[in-house]
Amino acid sequence: MHDWQKVFDENVLVPPHPQRTRQSSKESTAFQCVLKRLDGPLTKQGVLEVLSEVGCHLRMSLFDVTYRHFFGRTWKTMVRPVEPLARQPSRIIFNEPVYFHTSLTHPSIVAVVEVVVEGRKRDGTLQTLSCGFGILRIFSSKLESPTSTSASEDRRLRLYHGSPRALLHPLLQEPIEQNKHMTLIETCSLQFTLRPHPLLEPVFHLLPENLLVSGLQHIPGLLPVHGETGDALRKPRLQKPATWYLDDLFFTLYPSLEKFEEELLELLISDRSREGGSPLDTGALEVLERRLHVGVHNGLGFVQRPQVVVLVPETEVALTRSASFSRKVVSSSKASSGSQALVLRSRLRLPEMVRHPVFAIVFQLEYVFNSPSRVDGSAAPVPSSSSLTCMHMVRWAVWSPPLEASSGKVVLPLQGGVRPNPSHCLVYKVPPASTSSEEVKQVESGTVHFQYSLSPEGHLDTPTGHSGSPTAERRPSRKPPTSPSSPPVPPPQGLVGPQDSPVGPGLSLSQLAASPQSPARRHSAKMASQQPDGSETSWAQVELPVEGRISHLEADLSQTPSGPGTCFAEHLQELPFAPVHAPIVVGAQTRSSGSPLSRASMVLLQSSGFPEILDASQRPVEAVNPTDPVKFNPQKEESDCLQSNEIVLQFLAFSRVPQDRQGTPWPQTVYFTFQFYRFPPTTTPRLQLVKLDETGQTSNGPVSHILVLIDKDGSFDAGSPGFQRRYLVDPGFLKPGERRWFSRYLAMQTLQVDVWDGDSLLLIGSAAVQMKHLLRQGRPAVQVSHELEVVATEYEQDAMVVSGDVTRFGSVKPIGVHTVVKGRLYLTLANVGHLCEQRVRDSRSLPPSRSRVISNDGASHFEGGSLLLRGGLRPVKNVVQAQKLADVDSELAAMLFTHSRPGAQGHQGSGPEAEAVRRRKLERMRAVRLQESGGGLGGPRTGMLAQQGVRAQHARDLRVIAAYRERTKAQSIASALSLAITTEHTVYATLGTAEFFEFVLRNPHNTQHTVTIEVDTPELSLILDSQEWRHFKDASNLHTPVEEDMFHVRGGLAPQLFLRPREAAHVPFKYQTFSAVQASAGLRPEGDTDTGSPGRCSVMPTRHAKVLFRTSGGKPLAVLRLTVEPQPHVVDQVFRFYHPELTFLKKAIRLPPWHTLPGAPVGMPGEAPPLHVRCSDPNVICETQNVGPGEPRDVFLKVASGRSPEIKDFFVIIYTDRWLATPTQIWQIHLHSLQRVDVSCVTGQRTHLSLVLRGTQTLRKVRAFTSHPQELTTDPKGVFVLPPHGVQDLHVGVRPLRAGGRFVHLNVVDVDCHQRVASWLMCLSCRPPLISKAFEITLAVGEGKGANKRITYTNPYPSRRTYQLHSDHPELLQFKEDNFQVGGGETYTIGLRFAPSQRAGEKEVLIYINDHEDKNEETFCVKVIYQ
Repeated sequence: MHDWQKVFDENVLVPPHPQRTRQSSKESTAFQCVLKRLDGPLTKQGVLEVLSEVGCHLRMSLFDVTYRHFFGRTWKTMVRPVEPLARQPSRIIFNEPVYFHTSLTHPSIVAVVEVVVEGRKRDGTLQTLSCGFGILRIFSSKLESPTSTSASEDRRLRLYHGSPRALLHPLLQEPIEQNKHMTLIETCSLQFTLRPHPLLEPVFHLLPENLLVSGLQHIPGLLPVHGETGDALRKPRLQKPATWYLDDLFFTLYPSLEKFEEELLELLISDRSREGGSPLDTGALEVLERRLHVGVHNGLGFVQRPQVVVLVPETEVALTRSASFSRKVVSSSKASSGSQALVLRSRLRLPEMVRHPVFAIVFQLEYVFNSPSRVDGSAAPVPSSSSLTCMHMVRWAVWSPPLEASSGKVVLPLQGGVRPNPSHCLVYKVPPASTSSEEVKQVESGTVHFQYSLSPEGHLDTPTGHSGSPTAERRPSRKPPTSPSSPPVPPPQGLVGPQDSPVGPGLSLSQLAASPQSPARRHSAKMASQQPDGSETSWAQVELPVEGRISHLEADLSQTPSGPGTCFAEHLQELPFAPVHAPIVVGAQTRSSGSPLSRASMVLLQSSGFPEILDASQRPVEAVNPTDPVKFNPQKEESDCLQSNEIVLQFLAFSRVPQDRQGTPWPQTVYFTFQFYRFPPTTTPRLQLVKLDETGQTSNGPVSHILVLIDKDGSFDAGSPGFQRRYLVDPGFLKPGERRWFSRYLAMQTLQVDVWDGDSLLLIGSAAVQMKHLLRQGRPAVQVSHELEVVATEYEQDAMVVSGDVTRFGSVKPIGVHTVVKGRLYLTLANVGHLCEQRVRDSRSLPPSRSRVISNDGASHFEGGSLLLRGGLRPVKNVVQAQKLADVDSELAAMLFTHSRPGAQGHQGSGPEAEAVRRRKLERMRAVRLQESGGGLGGPRTGMLAQQGVRAQHARDLRVIAAYRERTKAQSIASALSLAITTEHTVYATLGTAEFFEFVLRNPHNTQHTVTIEVDTPELSLILDSQEWRHFKDASNLHTPVEEDMFHVRGGLAPQLFLRPREAAHVPFKYQTFSAVQASAGLRPEGDTDTGSPGRCSVMPTRHAKVLFRTSGGKPLAVLRLTVEPQPHVVDQVFRFYHPELTFLKKAIRLPPWHTLPGAPVGMPGEAPPLHVRCSDPNVICETQNVGPGEPRDVFLKVASGRSPEIKDFFVIIYTDRWLATPTQIWQIHLHSLQRVDVSCVTGQRTHLSLVLRGTQTLRKVRAFTSHPQELTTDPKGVFVLPPHGVQDLHVGVRPLRAGGRFVHLNVVDVDCHQRVASWLMCLSCRPPLISKAFEITLAVGEGKGANKRITYTNPYPSRRTYQLHSDHPELLQFKEDNFQVGGGETYTIGLRFAPSQRAGEKEVLIYINDHEDKNEETFCVKVIYQ
């Protein structure tokens, strides 16, 4: 016992950071690090002179750089003597190996080595000094393996000044070695080796993870080493284990089991009451199970995962057994009257026990309680997820068997309280210290009794045993439920299984208990769980306890433990459960619908003076009906002689819907945002909405407002209505072979247009239009006019989505999503064909051929030329005109100009080398003119001095040039020779699309080679799978051979390829990027109405990639240099979400059925392929789940919003092929982060609050706008001045019309610059009012004039009051007077006017009677029945 306690106290480990523990892998990797020698002086002269007996040792600790957390245990070497500094040697030899294993294979996990010097002061006390530390990188940043250098080579660790405690400072960020606060010790270093040590894997169960141990340290369970090194861990050998058996095990608790548990429950209830703030019912907490954890511990950790069995009270055993057995229990427990024992009704088998003085058996008694999770402490009325289970360790004991013992009886005292225990968790307190003797104190904390034996037949027949022989009386209700994923647990050998104490499965009923139940109900639940599928149907939606409360779970003993015996909790078994993300968002193509223009609308638009669209011959364009079917013939589109397509989008009018409320405000100006094909996103200028009656028309028709472009001065001309945006798609814009994709885009995709309020900058809604009618199909030009619904989607706050109804296109309309038609957009689309102006272009302006096979035959020789022309275009002939070195090398020109001016300073700024060339030429010109002027004046002495100066300058220049040539000669020759084996290729990459090509690698030598393929960018990768290779070949119509097992892959190292002499092999590559660089959708100049730019966007930089084919000797065999030209990609769908700042947005976007998904191939309408999603932002969680056939598919998003007013843009790419070759859909997501303001209010009653509005650097004229002006008002109402850097209160009044939770947007906009100054997201939580009276009225459906009714209201106050009237449906109910006054106690008659309805049904209308402060006095409910 004392040996075990000593080793246990010396090896206490600090656990890793909790976040890192969740990210750890399942497999652990073993390492051996040998610290060899320390070179260099330890510290400055004079520091160690005051110390005597000076020694030096090293300390090593594990450190997590990301979380700034030391973990594990600090390991120390032996102390090596150090001579006085006057004769200090430059080297200290250690040669000590250290071993450890860890599953935290992350580059941020490092080992910190500290150099420590210790010595005696003059007074004899020991003093230690830290002389520096080093950071030893265990894992590389590229590969999750030890650093890429050879494991057998010695490496040097650089040391830094200071103490390792400096690593905890927040200023030390990665990379730490390059941090400016780290000071390197120039003359001191540590030599070491670090290598994986697989021989340590068989003894993982004896060594805890992250424990640093020396090879010279004795590990319990290992045989001592034979030899001179004494390193027992270099080739560890295990001691032979012996199987121990424990029988007749029972626990006694002081003063009795009943009183012990009663006091335990009272203390737990009092603790919960203090934590929750409200008292708990004494019956709400009860004991569900009493568990025993039994495991073998070697002082460092558990050898195997502890076994978990269930203990039962003595009375329950006596009820099912004979009277003689009950007497045995009482006599053996030696308890007084009224005491009970916790009995184990089975034998324990411990096969991992070793005869060693440190090996011990640990007993841990754990109680499982059922506790409510509700704040008020009341129990749930029905089994649900409202109750949780918690587990607490109450007692533990440890026993070290005698080395020579074979059987016997043991009585151990139980321990508890704050003492360190093997599970490293809190344990229930022990009784307070008293004046009793030591024997009495041990009994007060409880005891454990058992018999041990080394024989399988040990104590089965001994008369003193109390629970070994009877095996037939066990109640079936005590059988635990079997986990659905694990086989039944076999009984131990030599015992009858049905009588044994239940062994805990992976997830027992105590974890799945849903609510506090009575014993009878709990008994029936256990019986029901034994039926087939009982556990799955009864516990389908169980909320498990919080992680901090679960310290122990039952182990599944039917499975062999795969790792070392640790005391960490078992992973919970995941139940079948579909996460619900509310609400489900559907695509715009199912939210917005269009229709052809009516004849009345066409007459109004025709008479409004919109410019006519003309074709190439200046004739009117043929108009097509949007309801006519389109027959798409790809061959007809490709054979069209008019290769250029001019796409015209003409915005005509924007009108409100007839059913819109009359009081709803209508925007004065609007603007539109959209993205066509792969052009940059477009934002139109602000357009004025002009009523038709203002232009001489009538407003009774369907078209109410036309669009007019606003000039820069804010004026507009109603005589030139409409706005056009043109895009030119010609062969100069399209890549080779892209014309077919463009035609398919027009035939399959829809264009989404977002409509914005130009004054408030609030989103009005979105419209979607199909573009299939833009296919000309051989016609010179076509145009089509649409009347589109502009739909706004409103989301309920915290709405639970449980079902939905099927709408058109087979999609599902979710619960919690409301779509409102805001207006109608009148849009004309046209496609005008043009002839190409330039049929044949220069071959250099054309992109290279999209050949999938790249050969290095053209790079097999050097064509000659200047070595200084790096990477430039080589001349056709091997003739190079001689040039001055200073003219072709700007660096040399800068050096010459510096030398030509004595005392000249280095040039700064942009382009210093070009400036140096210019100045050097000016100096030469000045010297020539000086020489000529001197000769003209006839001064021979002046001319001679000038000539001597020029000669001296030339001599200096020649020396500089000669030195420069010698320095750059080797580099220039190597660069020129590398051009002989370099092949260049250009790839035009788009987001998410895999660009496939093959490189023909030839072996020019007469010897065979093993070629290592090194790629410098992760976006370019080798295709290692032959099935994937074959898929890309079929898609590219490439007929080159496919080889199986072509590459040799060694873990995380670069793949290798074997080449025979003079052999050529096709090496497959693919380039695929998920990082999107898209043009920003900022506001364009208002007068910008030019044609869309056909070129590549300037914000998409060119990228480069390099592939090096290296032989086994390290020499390069070939080089492939890729130039990647990113191309804009197609956006199929745009989603815009507004969310509170610094929170997580969780949404589920539902896809339409497979046969209606745009971009899906034709031919398999009933077979939905597997769905894969990727995201352009690695910080966004984007996933989808495989569902059954016919089930709808959802794409789940989890995004962290930033600070207001940040907008996070990213793309979601959807694939329907296994290899993620070509995207089927690309979605663009805009997440607007807004300041959140939570408002709790009552429907119909005004709630006031104030918001703080801060000024900017300049004075601004601002105005507040809201998305729901009928429910939310602001003060000041109109335009007001916001002073610079000032603070002003914005008073907000909220009076909701309906109950529930929803979002309301509030913007403060600069009215001059049309910029958003501030924005808030108002989260309304509206409660319904108390209804005091109810009425009912029946009206006829039809074209009637409605009905007039009256109701009375009596003033309950003695004084005269003023009241206001409001309704939640102002379109159905209007008041004769909106406010009235009535004297005290008098009655007033309220006049009501009900509007007619065209539909039969029922509607409840609320009438709010508010006081002068707009507080609700009473609410009447009128049920209107239309029939």
